[in-house]
Amino acid sequence: MIVRTKKYQLPTKKYIGIALKSTLKQQWWVFLIYAAICSGYFLAPNHWWITGATIALALYFLFWLIQFAGITQLEQGKFMFQKLSYEISSQQILIKMNAKQGMPMKWDQIKRAKKGKDGFTFFASKAQLIHLPFKTFNNDNEIRFIETVLKRKGFIAEK
Repeated sequence: MIVRTKKYQLPTKKYIGIALKSTLKQQWWVFLIYAAICSGYFLAPNHWWITGATIALALYFLFWLIQFAGITQLEQGKFMFQKLSYEISSQQILIKMNAKQGMPMKWDQIKRAKKGKDGFTFFASKAQLIHLPFKTFNNDNEIRFIETVLKRKGFIAEK
């Protein structure tokens, strides 16, 4: 079975939000480092422990925010923010700009995937992702098919 989606354009703000949230979830240990530095206050009581750690955490957050916002402006990343349609099968995801131009993406290029409350998100890297809201699919059978493929490929757990 091949699922053909409606054309969809990923808004840049949505992309930045998804990518930033995903990166912060993956790198949760940074908050442990923040807490460890802040705990230096108990060794030598001085507000600079907390102030310095907070500044470092803010700069870390700002670094990733700038990275993802920058991708939206780069020429290499422009294709992710065009109106695209997708043909999804159990072998690949075909990203189509129009009827004649497209790019196949094999499932082994996808590092991880998740099903959210509003759609599916496929991550090829930290910065490259495909977000498909449920509204881009034509019916519930297509959504169930994609979910089955993701379970078979081991991207989402069986319930």
